[in-house]
Amino acid sequence: MTISNAVTWFEIGTDRPDEAQRFYGDLFGWSFTEQGTGEASYRTTEGGGAGIGGAIRGTAGAGPNYAIFYVQVADVAETCRRAEAAGGKVLVPTKRNDNGLTLAHLLDPAGNHVGVFAPPPGPADA
Repeated sequence: MTISNAVTWFEIGTDRPDEAQRFYGDLFGWSFTEQGTGEASYRTTEGGGAGIGGAIRGTAGAGPNYAIFYVQVADVAETCRRAEAAGGKVLVPTKRNDNGLTLAHLLDPAGNHVGVFAPPPGPADA
């Protein structure tokens, strides 16, 4: 079953990932699993089990701190075209990571940042 056009992931980018992990863990009872190493820290959580999953990304001060939500879509490039047609902008063009996940970052007409992604094709999609 493919989920489409639903918010399915969030990411919190911070230059203080230990502090962010402690804060969200204490506040909401979330636990985290480290997926990266050193400055590439990426700590995932299931968001309490009933909500969407997400992660804390360590930025090592390479950019501003942020919080973003991701919408899972069927076609990232087409979603970018539609966003521009609707008055938005593509902030980070379509790219594919090493795991085959395709993503892009958009700005809505009011300047709000949102991510879109399509998971890697599964065996049935290939």
